[in-house]
Amino acid sequence: MRTLGLLGGLSWESTLVYYRELNRGVARRLGGLHSASLRLHSLDFAPVAAMQYEGRWDAAADLLASAAGGLRDAGAEGVLIASNTMHRVAPAVQRACGLPLLHIGDAIGAAVRAAGLTRIGLLGTRFTMEQDFLREHLQRQHGVEMRVPGEADRATLQHLIYEELCRGTVRDASRQASLAIIDRLAADGAQGIVLGCTELGLLLDPAALPLPGFDSTLLHVQQAVDWMLDDLPRGDA
Repeated sequence: MRTLGLLGGLSWESTLVYYRELNRGVARRLGGLHSASLRLHSLDFAPVAAMQYEGRWDAAADLLASAAGGLRDAGAEGVLIASNTMHRVAPAVQRACGLPLLHIGDAIGAAVRAAGLTRIGLLGTRFTMEQDFLREHLQRQHGVEMRVPGEADRATLQHLIYEELCRGTVRDASRQASLAIIDRLAADGAQGIVLGCTELGLLLDPAALPLPGFDSTLLHVQQAVDWMLDDLPRGDA
């Protein structure tokens, strides 16, 4: 099994999901008492969030790159950024640590194309929806076009992610507001919906959406499990 370095804490609510599902995925594949070989650096999210809001992406890149280097030195053979938004600095992190980086956009793109879709609605933070780092990756590498919500809907999503989900609050009113945003994206031509924030799976079940749903967190986990266990035989459960 390859050892994976996990850059987490972005927020820790979704890092919990990553840790649990990575271990469950390995156990399903190998059976018995097997679990994932991981190195975890859980960052303090408050300074990182401040860097996001202030546009200090170079400082954020330096912080994550240093953490990734520590994971490498601790024995990680690859690195995963447990956040869609922080893939804004993924190239810098990969260059600095020299490890394979499992890009969340590749996990999303492969699943969307496997479903036969090419035009997808994107829910996420303002940074993910309004900047081009994820949308361009999906278009360039996978031929997937991303549609984003309007200004008011982007503000709603930003609030419920940072003020609710990252703080462990899950409200039915926010779920209903998100479903209304999805309806508007469908009317704009979206064929499916990407939950493009690693906390959104805490609020929305992709199987219960009115369009085909793609949970970026769970897709990222599956990509990571496949990478960790590549060429290993399956065990008995």
